[in-house]
Amino acid sequence: QVQLVESGGGLVQAGGSLRLSCAASGRTFSSYAMGWFRQAPGKEREFVAAISVSNSGTRYADSVKGRFTISRDNAKNTVYLQMNSLKPEDTAVYYCAARPGFIATIQSEVAYWGQGTQVTVSS
Repeated sequence: QVQLVESGGGLVQAGGSLRLSCAASGRTFSSYAMGWFRQAPGKEREFVAAISVSNSGTRYADSVKGRFTISRDNAKNTVYLQMNSLKPEDTAVYYCAARPGFIATIQSEVAYWGQGTQVTVSS
């Protein structure tokens, strides 16, 4: 069982930056690929970014490539999402996600979810 707790959301102006954090419980964090999804009002939850178990690989949605960076610190059981050059269309609830062994890019692949943190980008 893995419990995920996100933090770092908030209100920011367009062009600004935020860093989201996701703290995981348990001693097996390093065996989980981690990721971020987001859900805007009235829309489906969508993949944002993911990082492999060994920190050797990352994947990004086309909409955030070059602006967002995912990273993890296995010693701290934490995954981060650095978001730069934020746009109003990035406004959403951001969810941390975990999958044993392999990166998840669709909801059905995710084993554990966090409760979500709101990110609002004003124009």
